[in-house]
Amino acid sequence: MTTHKSGTGRSSRKQVTVTDIAQACGVSRATVSLVLRGSPLVHADTRARVEAELKRQRYVYNRAAANLRRQTSSSVALVINDLSNPFFAEFAAGVDEALGEEGFVTLLGSTGESPQRQLAVLGSLVEHGPAGIILSPAEHSDGAALQRLLGAHTPALVFNRALPGVDWDFLALDNEHGARLATEHLLSLGHRRIAFFGGHADSSSCQQRRQGYTDALRAAGIEPSPEWLVECSPTRVDAAARTGELFEHAREAGAAVCYNDTVALGLMLGLSARGIRPGADFALTGFDDITEAALSTPSLTTLAAQPRACGRQAAELLLQRVRDPGALPRRVIAPVKLVVRGSSGAAAM
Repeated sequence: MTTHKSGTGRSSRKQVTVTDIAQACGVSRATVSLVLRGSPLVHADTRARVEAELKRQRYVYNRAAANLRRQTSSSVALVINDLSNPFFAEFAAGVDEALGEEGFVTLLGSTGESPQRQLAVLGSLVEHGPAGIILSPAEHSDGAALQRLLGAHTPALVFNRALPGVDWDFLALDNEHGARLATEHLLSLGHRRIAFFGGHADSSSCQQRRQGYTDALRAAGIEPSPEWLVECSPTRVDAAARTGELFEHAREAGAAVCYNDTVALGLMLGLSARGIRPGADFALTGFDDITEAALSTPSLTTLAAQPRACGRQAAELLLQRVRDPGALPRRVIAPVKLVVRGSSGAAAM
């Protein structure tokens, strides 16, 4: 039996090289390489001719090989604990924008709050040799295990939650001050029976927000009760489902400082389902100022954290670390601002 090889099959097609492009354009290999790297040193006409030939011959740039030759990487890994949260979607957009402006590509991973999944995702991303990693840790993360996984030479920045056991750069929101502002706002409206709703007690960001809430109450001469600290996952669905628990623990509550905006929006759904009108019968605040906060009914009083700007700041801090790996670890706290809207408009009860 005689077999014939097809000259049109993809598997038999010769891989196009930089040399092929250079010969077709009548330029040097170095010129083609400069075009591939986006260098401004190439004349516009030459660049256009090379780019047209690259497209005509369907040249595929082997970025991994180029990184290996140059001992650099053009990618940065971003690992998020909850990509379904609109705050983190905006944060990721800011990271990607800032990295793109510096010629880097974002490798995105999501852990769904699972430390085991986090190790698997990071392990896979590290195989791509990123220039650095931005990590918003899952709850119950093991800092020592993450340090061992990434090693001593991978630049890393932790966002949002403190991660004991590592000496990486850290960027967080001003959680304590923000929650204090929200609580003081409700106190100024005459409320005294104010609960803190949502988040988990072992999360550093939740601990800080609870501390700000507690400090504001004590400054007003009110001793907070542990029963008024009601936990739920920081999601809309769980917040709505656990609205009943709020009134089981804090039966006389007339207001709540919510852990974040998604919790607040979920609580508003839970209140409405019970015939309690948010902003009229019950006052509440959020945290983050996601886009939907201004569009809800009523609109949500919250702490504006500018998630896209935070993403850009995280990327900039990481790139500073990439360029200066010997610098001392940095701890940066991003400010927040109280934005008053309709959800806190209830009269004191």
